[in-house]
Amino acid sequence: MADNSYDSGRLNLPFVGICTFGKYPYQPDWSAIDADVAILGAPFDFGTQWRSGARFGPRGIREASTLFSFGHGGAYDHEDDVTYLPAGKVRIVDLGDADIVHTDTEKSHANIEHGVRQILKAGALPVVLGGDHSINIPCINAFDQDCAEKGPIHVVQIDAHLDFVDVRHGVRYGHGNPMRRAAEKPYVSGLSQLGIRNVSSTARDGYEDARKMGSDILSVRQIRALGVEAVLVRIPEGARYYVTIDIDGFDPSIAPGTGTPSHGGFIYYEVLELLAGLCQRGTVVGVDLVEVAPDYDHSGTTTILAAQVLMNLIGRILHARGA
Repeated sequence: MADNSYDSGRLNLPFVGICTFGKYPYQPDWSAIDADVAILGAPFDFGTQWRSGARFGPRGIREASTLFSFGHGGAYDHEDDVTYLPAGKVRIVDLGDADIVHTDTEKSHANIEHGVRQILKAGALPVVLGGDHSINIPCINAFDQDCAEKGPIHVVQIDAHLDFVDVRHGVRYGHGNPMRRAAEKPYVSGLSQLGIRNVSSTARDGYEDARKMGSDILSVRQIRALGVEAVLVRIPEGARYYVTIDIDGFDPSIAPGTGTPSHGGFIYYEVLELLAGLCQRGTVVGVDLVEVAPDYDHSGTTTILAAQVLMNLIGRILHARGA
């Protein structure tokens, strides 16, 4: 017999309606956030050193995310035998974007930071759509009070590049600097930098500084040799994790839509298994996904990948919390 339990109201297919993230409700009032998860766009890409275009990342990811909004009461995973994001049990809202002031990094970053602070103040999980990787700087800045009350955070980075440059020609807040800026925070207990490979944006002294400042650095090949479980053991158990995902951590064969693609990257399930294990190992308290530049991938594969990773990660974070 056919299941007609969802045959009421509008069918509301993915290509119908307004493109909020996952077609979840839009909440423009940042002082009235009442949700488990709040999505914030950070369409800033003035920190790029080569190809710009990540300013259109949030819009592209939102549109792609509608593919996963069929409304079947949640997302059933037959391998895990779990329905993630069950309808009526999880509250997710889309706050729209932080205001970006062209050529003004300080003001734009401040606006992003304000958005994350409002999410944390409301007790929700911030999920920030970049933008270039410099947007991680205001995201981490926003955690100072939260960490003062709840304890430090451990940063888990999925990326091709170390992003540990200190200052280059006076630039401290570009997309090559965020992990250095994070490591300087007294409330960041350490970093796990995963997927780092090939010719990086950071020179040797940056790698040396990173290790001195508490970083564990693994390439894709090293992770494959170790295996997912052995990698997870290297990440502090029971910690509060902030996860930052640069889409160029994935191989450009599946994620060409980015400013600095680097061959030899992760495939989808490698990252999903790492993230799923992380959700079981500790508590994910913040997420950003950055460097999606849709105009370099007219197939839409990159934006779909970004949306799929985020939907799966959010589902596993909430499931680990009992939702």
